[in-house]
Amino acid sequence: MFHPRRSHFCKFVSSICMAFGFTGLSFSVSAAPPLKIGLSLQEMNNPYFVTMKKAAEEAATSIGATLIVTDARHDIAKQTSDVEDLIQKKIDILLLNPTDSVGIQSAVKSAKKAGIVVVTVDANAQGPVDSFVGSKNFDAGQAACTYLANTLKGKGDVAILDGIPVVPILERVRGCKAAFTNFPGIKLVATQNGKQERDQALSVTENILQSHPRLQGMFSVNDIGALGALSAIESSGKDVKLVSVDGAPDAIKAILKSNAKFIATAAQYPRDQIRLALGVALAKKWGATPPATIPVDIKLIDREQAASFRW
Repeated sequence: MFHPRRSHFCKFVSSICMAFGFTGLSFSVSAAPPLKIGLSLQEMNNPYFVTMKKAAEEAATSIGATLIVTDARHDIAKQTSDVEDLIQKKIDILLLNPTDSVGIQSAVKSAKKAGIVVVTVDANAQGPVDSFVGSKNFDAGQAACTYLANTLKGKGDVAILDGIPVVPILERVRGCKAAFTNFPGIKLVATQNGKQERDQALSVTENILQSHPRLQGMFSVNDIGALGALSAIESSGKDVKLVSVDGAPDAIKAILKSNAKFIATAAQYPRDQIRLALGVALAKKWGATPPATIPVDIKLIDREQAASFRW
């Protein structure tokens, strides 16, 4: 038997179906055994993915499903092994946040061969994925860097604190550079990889500040890297404005400081992404054909919006 709150389950799936025009579905929860859901995350040392995990736990509990969560630790070999293990545990749905979009392809194929619904979250994967739910990362980079350029009144040297070369990060950088092209007075003087890690980003930013003493602005591809960059900027005593992507709680706190050099972040919605991914997977499980890609909007958060923003 399914969870006693089976009406909640029906309502949840039906709302997803209606939102995307999935019609003609017929299913009965009372006769179905509890679903097993696997959630494979690229890392758990990041509040963004911790928020995803919590949202998945809440959603799974609400429909009486069993949730199994794995942490790839940015190791594609481990993530491949994790997925193979989830397959052996007879999961019905795989929510996959790939650490390597190409490298995970064999695991995706194995999951589909086993009859598992595969929905990717935040970053897509190659292979027979049923649907991809992710933020508009190009828009995030573009919005953050447009805000930075406007704050600098369209003039000044800027840098990009890059990250791991996965599609979401590449798209953020592409969006940022596209924004800068609209400001002839903005000069991109450095692009270096902070690996989306606080300590690495701090060290890289220190090097950028030393090499480019006239630097006035910086874009970080994520908030964790931005917080490392912020430490370096504050220690230097220089007036360098910083923007980022994510909307993490610590970044919001930094933006709220009255003397903040961290001026804005293009916020994502990890809870919405995971709930939508699960809803789409459930709809697919019960016979619908979901869209190949479901983009999720971002929102630029500056000091004015930061006080009321929460993931």
